Amino acid sequence: MNLHKLFTMQRALDQYIQSNKQITQDVFVKKGLALIVELAELANETRCFKFWSDKGPSERSVILEEYVDSIHFILSLGIEKGLQDLHEWPFESMEKDLTTLFLDTNKSILAFLAEPTKTHYEKVWIMYGAIAEKLGFSSEDVLRAYITKNETNYERQKSGY
Repeated sequence: MNLHKLFTMQRALDQYIQSNKQITQDVFVKKGLALIVELAELANETRCFKFWSDKGPSERSVILEEYVDSIHFILSLGIEKGLQDLHEWPFESMEKDLTTLFLDTNKSILAFLAEPTKTHYEKVWIMYGAIAEKLGFSSEDVLRAYITKNETNYERQKSGY
């Protein structure tokens, strides 16, 4: 999937939020923690690790919305570090269960936050791609959901979220 449109949309949203909220400090670490929280919320909705429970995962639409919440922060972090020249979503198929993918994705996020290089950034994208594949989300699903959530985020900013 081409990421140019998503970077453009995210840059505009970030600028809107920074202007609207008069943010002047560096928020890279806060966005990093937000990404880790969003990953945990996504894992929680899948319930993949809840061996003690018979309750199944949330509806697909709920899981997809949680998934794209993370995409917003991945894009934003890349913009902050000048890595928005990543044109295509790097993909690597992985034969891992969903729980392991979540743990490995968390590790990749922490590595990127500690050392925000292009290599570490691409690894975060690779891990999120593997999660999307495991969840059965196509690039079209992700794009549509991202656009919808991006619009929601503007509305939230306008209404004092």
